[in-house]
Amino acid sequence: MPRSLDDSWDIATSVGATAVMVALARAAETSSDSPLIRDQFAEPLVSTPELAGVREQVAAWWAGEPDDDSGGYAPDPNHMINYQAVRTHFFDAYFADAVTAGIRQVVLVAAGLDSRAYRLDWPAGTVVYEIDLPKVLEYKTETLASHGAEPTADRRPVPVDLRHDWPKALRDAGFDADRPTAWLAEGLLPFLPAAAQEALFASIDALSGPGSRVAVENFGVDEEKRREAEQRWQELRAKREARGQDTSFNPFDLWFSDEGRPDCAEWFGAHGWTTSAVSAREEGERLGRAPQPEDRPFANSFVTASKP
Repeated sequence: MPRSLDDSWDIATSVGATAVMVALARAAETSSDSPLIRDQFAEPLVSTPELAGVREQVAAWWAGEPDDDSGGYAPDPNHMINYQAVRTHFFDAYFADAVTAGIRQVVLVAAGLDSRAYRLDWPAGTVVYEIDLPKVLEYKTETLASHGAEPTADRRPVPVDLRHDWPKALRDAGFDADRPTAWLAEGLLPFLPAAAQEALFASIDALSGPGSRVAVENFGVDEEKRREAEQRWQELRAKREARGQDTSFNPFDLWFSDEGRPDCAEWFGAHGWTTSAVSAREEGERLGRAPQPEDRPFANSFVTASKP
């Protein structure tokens, strides 16, 4: 379904389904012979009966091309699994550094099926706030509770749409804007309108006490390349539909392509934060998970910033 400025979803539809795809990749990595990351909660979260349809849609999205004429634009599950392993590893390390520095307040923005509140080794007194739509948070809470999972921190769900007054909802959940905070916006920005992204950064800045940190996944595909990729995907989709394949799941349909998005590092740098950026490809090479020459590169980057 095309996006609208005030649409909504649950875990099995629209943007929620992309969280399932990402968790499927984490589950596959965790069950591999030499996993780079371990997310023991990913598999239970994506294996429920209510997600059977989404699993089928993602499997169809990841299906190979029998005539191998996709020109490198067919979705590749191995590419996705490797990228999610690298991304998850980077942000796990970011949080480990943050708590080592004494930060005990964490905010997961658009938390989806992120299980860090359950699987990371949080120091005593750490509070982890998870912001997402009510139905998404309810699904995660109830599913993990049914498996006997308990958070390793003081987990506080914040059920609110990021396009609404989420800072108030966060404060109402006990958030203290005077304390240093470690923020994470992972896999989020393309699903926000440009104005909402700008407002998100401004709110993070306003809510961050001295010593706060933020980490953002910056999507590195420029508009020209995005349009080219979209055109190639439409051609591939037509071929798949002609073969009778399911093409109902396409995460790129859910992206906002409006212009005027601020560069993450430039925005925080201009507001007094000390920033750094690591390309996902460089991080993949460091971890032994770089794309092979025949693969598409990891185009994204991981931006981190600290507030004096």
